Amino acid sequence: MVHDTLLTLAKRVQSIADVGLLYSGHNPYDKERYEELQSIALELMHALTNTPLPALREAFPPVRDYPTAKVDIRGLALSPEGDVLLVKESADGRWSLPGGWADIGYTPKETVVKEFREETGFEVIPVRLLAVFDKKMHPHPPQAHYVYKMVFLCQITGGAVHQAFDVQEVKFFAPAALPADFSEDRILRQQIDLLVQLAKDGTAMPYCD
Repeated sequence: MVHDTLLTLAKRVQSIADVGLLYSGHNPYDKERYEELQSIALELMHALTNTPLPALREAFPPVRDYPTAKVDIRGLALSPEGDVLLVKESADGRWSLPGGWADIGYTPKETVVKEFREETGFEVIPVRLLAVFDKKMHPHPPQAHYVYKMVFLCQITGGAVHQAFDVQEVKFFAPAALPADFSEDRILRQQIDLLVQLAKDGTAMPYCD
């Protein structure tokens, strides 16, 4: 709990420093102090996440606009028997819901349709929003970015299984027999359980942190 709080505070310091540099104008004193805050924030994130400093600097380039949370968009698709469609990520060899970062120029629904097509080969229709998770509210592994996760219930309308370069396997699992090795940076077992419950209740409101 203390670790997560410190990581959240480090992200806040990084965001404040970014905004400060964005609006500090030509004041060299302010610029120097905000750059120092940026450096402190990255050092803290390095200590808390074990992410190398060069990778953190690459992940946080100089901002040209007000910094906001990143958005991860995923979809839950169920077979007629109620089984859950999962993909095994090439990045870590673990299972997740199809999805990824929100792309500029695509609506959230368009993004989830594109991700399903690219990762699984299936064509889907987004039916409704199931949940908006704030990753800091759930026991995900530490991550430098501040992330909101949107998950849509999707209906498969066509296509056939194929594997993308970033996916090792595409497979349906019964909710009671889900794999143990989830890609927890992307999705958690307890989140899957909640999403399946919400999907089966057609009157349920979306979960929102």
